[in-house]
Formats: sequence, C-alpha cells, structure tokens
Amino acid sequence: MTNGSSPRPIRIGLAGLGNVGAGVYKNLLKNASLIEQRTGAALTIGKIAVRSPGKARDVEVPAEMITTDWRALISDDSLAIIVELIGGTGEAFDLVSAALKAKKIVVTGNKALLAERGKELFALAEECGVPIYFEAAVAGGIPIIQALQEGLVANHIKSIHGIINGTCNYILSRMSQAGLSYDSALQEAQDKGFAEADPYLDVSGWDAAHKAIILASLSYGFWIPPQDVHVEGIDGVSIEDIQFAKRLGYTIKLLAVIRADEQGLIEVRTQPSLVPNNHVLASVNGSFNAVVVNGDIVGETLFYGRGAGQDPTSSSVISDLCDAAASLIYGFRHSGFVPIGLYGKSKPIDDTVSHYYLRLLVTDEPGVLAQVASVLGARSIGISSVIQPEDLESTSGTTSLVLMIHDATMGQMKEAVQAIQALGSVREKPSCLRVETLG
Repeated sequence: MTNGSSPRPIRIGLAGLGNVGAGVYKNLLKNASLIEQRTGAALTIGKIAVRSPGKARDVEVPAEMITTDWRALISDDSLAIIVELIGGTGEAFDLVSAALKAKKIVVTGNKALLAERGKELFALAEECGVPIYFEAAVAGGIPIIQALQEGLVANHIKSIHGIINGTCNYILSRMSQAGLSYDSALQEAQDKGFAEADPYLDVSGWDAAHKAIILASLSYGFWIPPQDVHVEGIDGVSIEDIQFAKRLGYTIKLLAVIRADEQGLIEVRTQPSLVPNNHVLASVNGSFNAVVVNGDIVGETLFYGRGAGQDPTSSSVISDLCDAAASLIYGFRHSGFVPIGLYGKSKPIDDTVSHYYLRLLVTDEPGVLAQVASVLGARSIGISSVIQPEDLESTSGTTSLVLMIHDATMGQMKEAVQAIQALGSVREKPSCLRVETLG
C-alpha cells in the first residue's frame, strides 16, 4: 500500500467456526494492521454460518454476525469472498458451487472435497470466471500449493515424496522412539488431541491420499481419479516391523509418493514405507509434515512444518484471503487449477516398481527359506538379503524371517505374498512394505 492511500475494504463470509474457523477469525483480527500494510486491503469477516450457534467456542463473535444458513452468505452482496471450512463433500460442494455461481471468490481447506470433486469445481470456477484458493487443503501451514503453482512453475515435476498426515506420523514416531504398540500409540495420540475419536480417515491413509491427489493433479495438470490411487493405512504396522526396520537402517513412515515415469504415466500412492535413515524424511517426527519435491530444473526442494492445528492451518487460509484480495484489486490469473496436455493418464498400481521388505512368521524348521525363495524365484523376484535375528523372538517353535527384495512390480509381489501365505510353514499373514530409495 502506498503512503497516504486508504486500504480497500473487503468483507468475507465464513462458513464454519470450528477449530480452524476460530483461528481464522482470531488471527485475522490479531494481524489486521500488518495485513493492511502488506496487501492494501482491509479484510473483515462480515458474516459467519454455523450449525450450532449456542456451542461454546474459544472466540467471542457478535451475535448479529451469526447465521445457521450458509445461503445467507451467498445472498449477501457485501461479501466478496466465501471461506468454506465446514468439511465433507456434500453440503460443502453445494456451498462452493453456489458461491462460484454468485461470482464470489472461494477459499477452502477441504482436501476431501477437492480430491473427489475438484474436477467439477474447477471447471465451474473457470466457467464463472472466479478463482478457488486452497493452500490449507494440504500440509497445514506449509505453503506447498503456492510453491507448485508459482515457485516451481518452470519445472517438470519428477517426483514428490511427502509425510502429509500428522496423526500417522505421531503414531509411528512414538512406536519407534518409545516402543509403544500401535494401539497404545493411537490412544496417546487421541489423548493429546493429535487423533480424532474416530481416527479412520487418518490411519486408513485416506486423509494423506486426498492430499496426494491434489498435489499430483497440480503437478501434472489433470485430475487424478481417486480409484487410481493406491492407499494403505498404518494399522497393520507392528512393533516387530519397527524393530526390524531399525536393524536394517530404516524408519517406517506413512509416505505419499507421486511421480511420472518415462512414458509420462503418473503414479500416486500412499502407504507405510521404509525410509532410509540417512534421508531427511526419516528425521521428521511427531505431528510435523514434510514434502520433498524434485523438479527437473531446481532439483530437490524440501518443505517442512506443522501439518495441522489451528494456527498453522489458519495461517494458510489467511494467506489465501490475501491472494484473493489481490485478485479483486489487481485481477487474477487463473481459476486455481491450470490443465496441461503433457500428462493425462495414471499408472496402474500393479505396474509400479520398488524394493520391498517382507517379514514372515514361520515354523522353525529346515527348508522353509528354500520354499519361500522358490515362490519368489518362480515370479522372477530376487532376494537381496535375509535376516533371522533370534534375539527378537519370544514364540516357541516359530521364528521371524525377514527378506529384502530387489526391484519388483507390485503385481508380482501381490501374487508372491499370496502364494507364500498359503505355505504350511507360514504361521500368520506376511507383512510386506515398500522400501523407498529416494535418490
């Protein structure tokens, strides 16, 4: 803002006053002067839609600003920007669609909405000539969306590897550092507020998968169908897997992997993976997130910070509000998503290739390794190493057998694991995890 000029007043409609919504309201007031000086806009929330107006909240809002009908935000001509923070994919879709049709700029942190219905919404945004901003949809306060849209715009994105779910990272960190079981670590995460009472979306891997879809779609210029994304959760990771991974020089993380192959097919998957201890992602602990982006010009870049929470996420929402204000004052460049014609197909998950970790509980008798090796060899799968550390065993008559597998397709490994599980010497379902080399 130039000296002597007055800031342009811009009023905002806020849908949702939960944890993040309250943070947006509080922090927008707290740093109003700073935002005015930096943007030339006086951003104020004019109306707030909530489901339960009598609910106790950690911010005080004048009663006249509250409505229980989000449609009141759409019909209010004084509101130029609508912030959607109600979550879900049903009512939220209706709200965002209505806002775009009313020519109101939309800011949202709803990763599930964008992952599942982003293609429709961005087409509508383009048709209506109104942008959508969504920095808060991925990795909390880390500005990864802006980096992909602007800072790395000159790069072909070769790959993205990310720890983008703080709940899972906290659980796996506690299993590794404190020796907790999965159930105990999950309970601790819930007690400390890092996990919801119903943790399914997080621990199933789908929260991270929704974010991966958004990152992949931005990077490669077409919307990745959710059914093309491979998703595994962390509930099958045992303390034995954590211990064996340590011995082998790895840490287990819930990792989102996005990359293009030489034919331009795009691989998108989220699953617990063994990460080498000498890679920076192995040292990302607790509820923190990190994203490593590899561009063909810039090389490898790292984005690190808190991936959730009221203040980090509200910081991203307010950043989007500032961008939205700038688009009102100076004009915007695009709807929020730019399609490109260089990519356009997902890679079948069974064709993806990686190293693997395979842990078996087998009867402690001669010939078992030969049986397992025969199953793998019949499918042209090579073994790089075998370990059988007996000091970890506590079950009489059985022993763990851990194999590190050379590069194999997931289709090959699925067939092999199914055949190995059918062997009479194998006592429980095998644990099979990807091993990421990460350059």
